[in-house]
Amino acid sequence: MSSPPRVSRTEQVSHTRGLILAAAERLFAEHGVIAVSNRQISEAAGQGNNTAVGYHFGTKADLVRAIIQRHSGPMEKQREELLRRYARSTALRDWVTCVVLPFTAHLASLGPPTWYARFAAQLLTEPQLRELASVEMHDAPTLHAVVAGLNRCLPGLSPPVRADRGEMAHTLLVHLCAQRERTLPADPAAAAEVWSATAAGLVDAIEGLFRAPVTR
Repeated sequence: MSSPPRVSRTEQVSHTRGLILAAAERLFAEHGVIAVSNRQISEAAGQGNNTAVGYHFGTKADLVRAIIQRHSGPMEKQREELLRRYARSTALRDWVTCVVLPFTAHLASLGPPTWYARFAAQLLTEPQLRELASVEMHDAPTLHAVVAGLNRCLPGLSPPVRADRGEMAHTLLVHLCAQRERTLPADPAAAAEVWSATAAGLVDAIEGLFRAPVTR
């Protein structure tokens, strides 16, 4: 009788980190980042050692960064595909699609249940965490390209108004997706339909937000 294949140290560490990230994302989404302790995360991840989170990730801020990075890569790829499609477009709706679809399509790709939209919504409520997330996303080249393309479609809006409406659009995108995530059907096909409908509604709403008149 052959013995089971040995798992390397690297594979063990990667597996443990994955368990911790998944547990932390869920707990942060449900309870908020500040309210959750490293001990709670370790227990939820099935780790007998309560120092596992600190050992594998360092500070809580480092753990939050790791969760963001876990999702930012796939969303970057989604934006890359959309940019190849819409790089020369002058239609506002196309650029709004580049804002919305990477987030909703990524959530759909995870399959139910998901926690990332609620985690992202929690980050918006804490100024320090919001700044941390902003710093993490600062080096996303496709995100900068999308914002530039969007701004080219809005010559009638001043930079401060564009920035203000971009903030509104981001808040709407994250919080509506967080709301959808809370009631997401367990069936993957039904969940995919929810995300598709959510994306369409968000594109409509955010395009309208940018086109709205400015009170002088």
